Amino acid sequence: MKTILRPALVLFVLLSALTGLLYPLAVTGAAKAVFPDQAAGSLIERDGKVVGSRLIGQNFSDPKHFWGRPSATAPMAYNAASSGGANQGPLNPALVDAVKGRVEALRAADPGNTAPVPVDLVTTSASGLDPDISPAAAAYQASRVARVRGVPVDLVNALIARHTEAPVGGFLGEPRVNVLALNLALDAAR
Repeated sequence: MKTILRPALVLFVLLSALTGLLYPLAVTGAAKAVFPDQAAGSLIERDGKVVGSRLIGQNFSDPKHFWGRPSATAPMAYNAASSGGANQGPLNPALVDAVKGRVEALRAADPGNTAPVPVDLVTTSASGLDPDISPAAAAYQASRVARVRGVPVDLVNALIARHTEAPVGGFLGEPRVNVLALNLALDAAR
């Protein structure tokens, strides 16, 4: 029994140390050396204070800011500790009611805007943490943001264009606008 048990325990300890300690430390060290910003969470700082991450959405509800994609995380929106979608199908009455309510809120915030509401402004993402919106969703909100801030809509549209990111590698994904970065640029443009 000892002849079988001892090698098994030694191998267990060695493999545990290798896969549970050495490998994660090596990968983390390499990530910090090659991609220091991403390994630290892609944090955005203003005046020496962390204001958020480029990777996790935030709940903007003030009409002077662009609003991001709705979040389905619990117990609060954009809760990174509770990532997950609503798991509601397209025929679920709760989803239909939620989308109708979000459309009404967008229409109430900008009553003169009769353009179709982009889908990413009224539906949640699979993670509930999406930090980006489509350029169409940003353009939909441009007139409201410009009016509330008292700035020309051309300035707001220029900021949207400046913060629109192309698909990764030119072909993976869709163009997108990081809501936090755009709102920070708006605040700095004052």
